[in-house]
Amino acid sequence: MSAEQMSISQPVSAAPVWRPSIFLIGLVAMMLLLSIVPFSHELYLMWGWWMDRPEYSHGVLMPVIAMFLTWQQRDHLERLPFVNSWWGVALTMFGAILLLIGKLGSVVVLVQYAYVFSLGGLMLSLVGLRSARYLIVPFVILVLMIPMPEFILRNLTAELQLISSKLGVAFIRLCHVSVYLEGNVIDLGVQKLEVAEACSGLRYLFPLMTLGFIMAYIFKAAMWKRAVVFLSSIPVTILMNSLRIGVIGVMVDRWGKAMAEGTLHDFEGWIIFMASAAVLLVEIILLNRIGAGRRPWRDVFGFELPAAVPSTVARIKWQPTRSFIISSALVVLLAVISIVLPERMEKIPMRSSFAEFPLNIDNWSGVRTGMETVYLNQLKLDDYLLANFTRPGQQPISSYVAWYNSQRGGESSHSPRTCLPGGGWQINSLQQVLIPGVTVNGGEMSVNRAIISSGTNRQLVYYWFQQRGRVITNEYMVKWYLFWDALTQRRTDGALVRLIVSVPDDGSTEQIESQLNEFTRNFVPKLTPFIPE
Repeated sequence: MSAEQMSISQPVSAAPVWRPSIFLIGLVAMMLLLSIVPFSHELYLMWGWWMDRPEYSHGVLMPVIAMFLTWQQRDHLERLPFVNSWWGVALTMFGAILLLIGKLGSVVVLVQYAYVFSLGGLMLSLVGLRSARYLIVPFVILVLMIPMPEFILRNLTAELQLISSKLGVAFIRLCHVSVYLEGNVIDLGVQKLEVAEACSGLRYLFPLMTLGFIMAYIFKAAMWKRAVVFLSSIPVTILMNSLRIGVIGVMVDRWGKAMAEGTLHDFEGWIIFMASAAVLLVEIILLNRIGAGRRPWRDVFGFELPAAVPSTVARIKWQPTRSFIISSALVVLLAVISIVLPERMEKIPMRSSFAEFPLNIDNWSGVRTGMETVYLNQLKLDDYLLANFTRPGQQPISSYVAWYNSQRGGESSHSPRTCLPGGGWQINSLQQVLIPGVTVNGGEMSVNRAIISSGTNRQLVYYWFQQRGRVITNEYMVKWYLFWDALTQRRTDGALVRLIVSVPDDGSTEQIESQLNEFTRNFVPKLTPFIPE
């Protein structure tokens, strides 16, 4: 009778226990260390995000939790024979391909996912498909430790800021406090509060979603109840963060702006997170009372330790599988290649500084303005132009060009679609239009045309992304071309160009648009030395 047949036909208490050999333990430990080498730079960046960004501060605990949950399944794993799994080799190979694409395309997050897939492939090739089902949750935990791509995070932050601001203001009004909301700025009359990115709720969302996932996993209940616990972490975060903003607004109205600053502000954030976790716990208590699966409280959470192995149970030595040896050889090859091959350096093109940009364009006269340090730190750009151009008898035109030498590390252009609403401007219409008589790289130029308003003020906006010889209007295509050009040209430089003109009170945009089109035709050719193709 084979070992696998023994494990099926005998009772659990009599099933043999598989024990790893010393050689296997050493091999696994060496492979875990070597697997870090090809991904070391991107893992170092991920560690920096864990340390510096509160929304990912929980990431440092994820590997520890994954290891604990794996150890928790020890009594199940050691009673199952570990067999070859060529799916594990395929998963390791998939991780290697992702690594190659991420490195060549300068996509940090792709390399970080490649590491988790490579690690998962190693484990799958070691234990086999039958045992791997006990490792699915630890694998997902490792996936949750990886930060989201920067442009998705930025868009999500902007949306959460607006939602939290609106709900927070609704709470303030419930407390009979007069308040006016303009974008992310809460005007209390004598005091103004800005709902900054740090108050968007992201610093609670990702940690609470991770906590919700773990609580759902150890919650012994029907799958739909577990799904409710996990998914409810999203609205709970938004509502609790909005409540925090509302409470701060009321406190500032009563006792001054000190209520929104310093240690007290941070303490309020900690209280809100703990309160959010308590809401999830209460939710589990209530869900446990629904339906026929009601249990005593001590049985609600399946927080069990692995059972001890009786001394009478037979022990079988667990040797490396062929699939694990092949996956290990692939990891060694990746480590050697990453050490031997030189780092792929990015090309940064020669260009003129915007300090040299002409301020007299046709019969338009420009005045250069500066940007506050707080915004420069947030935008992380390498060069910029911010100037107002005027012509007698016509509306002034505000020009802004943000230049990035490299966008590989997540520092990239902030789309006006996410920035303008945060400043209190509402986008009334947005479409792509051709600019007559303007060509870029041999093709007609298309731009994003937006009408925005704030109160009675209306503005006409043109904006586009001018990057490596292309004019792009779609933010997601910008990311695709960043990846493609990093892969094929070793370049990720580029710029965002934005032109704004006020719309007169009579509401007519035809004359204003004609004026902006004329300025654009004269302005775009001047950009050539500053935005190289």
